[in-house]
Amino acid sequence: MTITRPSQASHSALQIVRRVIVYTLLFALVVITAIGLSGLIGEVIDSNRVLAAGASTGLAQSLAFTLIGGPVAALLWWVVRKKLSDQSERSSLAWGLYLAVAQIVALVTGASTLLSSAAALVGGEARPRGVATGIVWLLVWVWHRRLSHQTATSPTRLATVPAILGQVYGLVIAVGGSTGLLSTLFNETIRTLTESAMIGDPWWRPALQSLVWAVGGAVIWWWFWAHEGVRLLRSGLANLAVILAGIMGASILTLTGIGTTVYVLLRLTADRSEPLTQLLNPVAFALAAAAVGSLVWLHYRRALLARSTAAQEASALVVSGIALIAAASGLGVIINATLAALAPALAGNTPRTLLLGGISALLVGGLLWWRVWQPGVSPVSPVSAAPGATARRVYLVVVFGLSAVVALLTLLLIGYRLFEILLDDVTGASLVDRIRAPIGLLAATSLVAGYHFIVWRRDRDRIEADAPTRPRLIEQIILVTGSDAQRQSQIIQDVSGASVTVWMRAEGEPDERAPAAEPPEQLALEQALQGVEATRVLVLIGPGARIEVIPLAG
Repeated sequence: MTITRPSQASHSALQIVRRVIVYTLLFALVVITAIGLSGLIGEVIDSNRVLAAGASTGLAQSLAFTLIGGPVAALLWWVVRKKLSDQSERSSLAWGLYLAVAQIVALVTGASTLLSSAAALVGGEARPRGVATGIVWLLVWVWHRRLSHQTATSPTRLATVPAILGQVYGLVIAVGGSTGLLSTLFNETIRTLTESAMIGDPWWRPALQSLVWAVGGAVIWWWFWAHEGVRLLRSGLANLAVILAGIMGASILTLTGIGTTVYVLLRLTADRSEPLTQLLNPVAFALAAAAVGSLVWLHYRRALLARSTAAQEASALVVSGIALIAAASGLGVIINATLAALAPALAGNTPRTLLLGGISALLVGGLLWWRVWQPGVSPVSPVSAAPGATARRVYLVVVFGLSAVVALLTLLLIGYRLFEILLDDVTGASLVDRIRAPIGLLAATSLVAGYHFIVWRRDRDRIEADAPTRPRLIEQIILVTGSDAQRQSQIIQDVSGASVTVWMRAEGEPDERAPAAEPPEQLALEQALQGVEATRVLVLIGPGARIEVIPLAG
């Protein structure tokens, strides 16, 4: 047992406070110095800049940040570098957190600024200051990455956080740029097929700008995913990043694209109230989103196959929840549109567009939910190994709880609308028009809550039915013994499951009659109680190994 003295605890608290202050100050000085250097380099390379009134203010700020913040940052780093020779300093949470935050901030700032400047250059606009800012911040990232990989300064905590978050950042940029690129290409194809005129910049310019973002994001993602080895990590944060960014984000993007495409197709079939070009307007983005999202989804689904079963089940439950939200939203919209159609004179024209939107959401979300959850395959959902699995139980409780809360709030809103009409002389929209949206939401959430509550109850019943039970043939046992009463009563209670009352013999009786005999073992007690059925039983143990079981009446 280790005893921590007050002086030791006080010293530890002072170390924590010191580290927080020092690393926070170091991070602030690094940011200040980077801003100053970026401004100075921008002043040098921006040959087209015209000095105007007040322009010296920016130069003065850059000089102050560089010439004052830089030396102070270098001095503080010299002090920190000496402290890092101690293993306890490198293993502190503050050092690991500082390196993680500094690398992420530098990477995001530098890469975003450089890619934005490159995209602007494709569009005909030069941004030398942006290039300067991007280069400086990438150098800051390189320096901190080197500190993370050097033996003398590498942290032992949060060491993989920058790489994990870096691949997420690269994935987001790559997905956004790829979606924009494909959307532009699809849009140009549709425009050519419909022979509609194009107004504005040539189509290839935004396509090239999106290509810059797509390539830059792909390079960043590859660097961390493959080169830095994020694909080999199996930590909780690594699994969480795969599930949230690679599975949840990609599934939402794919569902949005497919749902929008189905919606446009339904409108082309049943609702031609708008011009063709206007109807086809969302198709380009929808197709691009579906294509990019499905590719990312497929990649990360394959990556999950090498990870734990718990991570695979969690990803399936996440997809099931997203699909369920889409299907429930579609059902609510369908009910909303149906109620509006019942009162066309009061609610306006038949909301066919709204109805088709609900049908598309219900169709796409419902099919995906049925594919992932598979409610009709077996009593136990394929997304979980057993009804008692933690992930499945948490999912059911969360879905049921959130649905119940939304249903309750919606019910309160309906009540408010009803009393508003009854108490006030409200003119304008009818009662149906006022409550049709909340009624649709209430019906959908009530259905979701009811279904998942039934599944939760069924799982609980299966767990209780599968739990091993031992019939209790004896309710109470009166144990009469002369020695080792505690051990004997515990054995009898474990064997029979009955409550045990101990009566001790008078002292000296066992020793006088059988002084050398050993008390009975567990096997002997089990054999003596086997087959005995009575509410109350008297068990006599001793002298020696003697065991006598006497069923009692009443």
